[in-house]
Amino acid sequence: MRLAALSAVVLAVSGCARGGPSGGGAGGEALAEARSLAEAGRLDEALQKAAEAPKDAESLYEQGRIWTLKARQAPLPTAAPPVSPLPKGVAPPPPPEFKEEELRAADLFEQALSARGDHPKAGLALAELLAPHAARRHDREKEAARRRRGRAAPPPVAETDTAVDWSVDRALRLFQQAMQAEPASRGPAEALIAFAVRVDRLDAAEEGYQELTRRVKESPEPHVLYGDFLLDRRKDPARAVEQYRQALIWKADDETTRRKLAEIYLTRGADHYRRQEYGMADAQFREAAKYISDPGSDQAGRLQDFRQRLSQLRW
Repeated sequence: MRLAALSAVVLAVSGCARGGPSGGGAGGEALAEARSLAEAGRLDEALQKAAEAPKDAESLYEQGRIWTLKARQAPLPTAAPPVSPLPKGVAPPPPPEFKEEELRAADLFEQALSARGDHPKAGLALAELLAPHAARRHDREKEAARRRRGRAAPPPVAETDTAVDWSVDRALRLFQQAMQAEPASRGPAEALIAFAVRVDRLDAAEEGYQELTRRVKESPEPHVLYGDFLLDRRKDPARAVEQYRQALIWKADDETTRRKLAEIYLTRGADHYRRQEYGMADAQFREAAKYISDPGSDQAGRLQDFRQRLSQLRW
């Protein structure tokens, strides 16, 4: 298999010694120097230095990280030359999905996870490596489904690199595992949210938002973000109100959040008014008034207009 061959090359070149964890001693020094070289952009030297550390999860992760940096500098992969002449009706082969450097990085991250299944950095790094590929795959499958206009489900997009699982589900699992492996960090939760929203997996995104509100305490920010998600993506203003109110507990004078709450209640009130549910409309307008601070604002003007209309009706 393609990835297995690459793995053999990496290990042959590395000459990693088999020993204990590389967290300290000569192994730790080698990894520290490798990181310093990588930060200076001396990636080939960094790889050689990282290979001097014992072959454990940390050194494998560090080599994978350096290969990821090399992948960013590498050109996009190109397709193999098609047979000539190309048979009629046969499309030329597409370019490989992954760069060679990405495959090497993925293999090293996989090895790091095999050595230590809860390695948070390796899991997150692999997830972030696979995420853009999985997102493009999602887009292609979504477009194929749109073109079929509700007919039978289209076949899944074929994997051009079968040695690596770059499905949306795999990337999501890696983000979720990385989030659980780092219970005090907000980074993995935010990464899960960003990817899950990108690929329309709203349940997974909500899992990330809920975790973010648990990890970032005594702050309005995660509640506002979660409220925006519930309002814009879930179309669930009732639950969004709960999060915005929670945000105001930590910052009662946040005018942006207050305007969001006022807008939800104004919209609800207008809907009830159009349905001639005047009592319910009045209740929503009363709630909106609690969050409108500027009497000259557009929201204040709309509220006054509806209240005047209600005052002229018998209900």
